[in-house]
Amino acid sequence: MSAPSEVLTAPTDDLSRFGYAQQLSRRVGSYASFAAGFSFVSILTTVFQLFGLGFSFGGTAFFWTWPAVLVGQLTVALCFAELAARFPLSGAIYQWARRLGGAVVGWFAGWTMVIAQTITLAAAAIALQAVLPAVWSGFQLVGTDPALSSKDGASNAVVLGCILLVATTVLNATSVRIMAVVNSIGVTCELVGVVLIVILLTSKAERGPSVVLHTTGLDHSTGYVVPLLISALMAAYVLVGFDSAGELAEETHKPRATTPRTIIRAVVASGIGGAFLIIAALMAAPSVTDGDLGTQGLPYVLTSRLGTTTGKLLLLDVALAVCVCTLAIQTAAARMIFSMARDNVLPASAWLRRVSPRTGTPVAATVVPGVLAAVCLVVNVGNAGLFLGLASVCIMLLYIAYLMVTLPLLFRRHTLAGGTDENGRPLFSLGRFGVVVNVVAVGYGTAMAINLGWPRAEVYDPAGDGWYLHYLPLITLALVGIGGFIAYRSQRQAYLESVSA
Repeated sequence: MSAPSEVLTAPTDDLSRFGYAQQLSRRVGSYASFAAGFSFVSILTTVFQLFGLGFSFGGTAFFWTWPAVLVGQLTVALCFAELAARFPLSGAIYQWARRLGGAVVGWFAGWTMVIAQTITLAAAAIALQAVLPAVWSGFQLVGTDPALSSKDGASNAVVLGCILLVATTVLNATSVRIMAVVNSIGVTCELVGVVLIVILLTSKAERGPSVVLHTTGLDHSTGYVVPLLISALMAAYVLVGFDSAGELAEETHKPRATTPRTIIRAVVASGIGGAFLIIAALMAAPSVTDGDLGTQGLPYVLTSRLGTTTGKLLLLDVALAVCVCTLAIQTAAARMIFSMARDNVLPASAWLRRVSPRTGTPVAATVVPGVLAAVCLVVNVGNAGLFLGLASVCIMLLYIAYLMVTLPLLFRRHTLAGGTDENGRPLFSLGRFGVVVNVVAVGYGTAMAINLGWPRAEVYDPAGDGWYLHYLPLITLALVGIGGFIAYRSQRQAYLESVSA
């Protein structure tokens, strides 16, 4: 691994040190970089999606899984911030892993990340089903039952999700500038929406914040550890994707100075906002014992406590957050594909690495994840376990890809070079705390990957549709590994030539 110890102020010259020409337009500022990380996390999207899951298994005590996951993910983000300062490249996870762990580790990190981002894209797109039918029944285009756990709801989610994927694909392929502006506006609306929801729900509180100190829904018959481990999947799913700020490094002004801080800010802002959102919902819910909070989640709390008009207006803000989240995930996936194709390590690399001279975007690399995400949805029409299965599988893959960075980093920390950023300041570094933070990041990532991948019928096959859903995480991991091995062997020679250049 090598990194320049001195940094040139011209981004083009800086990028050339890694052997790449400047192909993407640098039109992303500091706020847009933060927005890229924050909108991938998108607490309004994911907390609204999975609040019911967390509460149904962990009761009111499930809140404590949130700070636990936040601390773990913050250690990962701090490690990524160090790397973002030293390797400001698109395809961040792939680029970092290959420079830390070598050719094979880098390739499989990138491959796993592409699959994970594509599945995450599909899971994010169907989140509209959790929001739009609650705003207006006309959005229920298929059947009558809007619940994601029903066949009608699952089928309608696929229709809404595919429509959204068409829109985000067109927008992402059209212009980097427009994408960044839409992303920034959407994140601003989401931040305002989170604040408003917390204030309004708190004003309608039925109980105090001490509700999180209770164990409502848990007792000796249910146990405590296993239900809370399952409910932790909610926080694990929400607090990922902050690395997408690094995906836009080659399009960001002063990336060595900007990207490390925006990665950390995205995690911290999401963590604080999500914690207040969960507490406010638990305080304002009409009941925490009648079962409605677990089955209907946050949309139920908003419409029942804030009235139809106010609640639906806020749900529209959530719908906007879902759209922007989907947009951000597709952007990150496109940059990962572009970065790998640029090194000629993916099938059809010559096609995938092309950047349109008119739009300044990698059009083919943008279309591919959109189409594949739509396929993921269409082949699962009517599957009531669709959302939970997609959500858990994609996050398990993301955690594994993250481990392919944090683990080799632990053994190569001593090789990280110093230097200064574009502002003449020292590159972001954890200093003497680096090893400790890195060890925690690896330990946490390993434990959560196991938790996410553990076969559980209540998580992956609640309707009892088949054994293959029960073992979906392990089946998916095996398919990703086998498919990756085949693809790697077919591209191995081109890859080895690229990394030795």
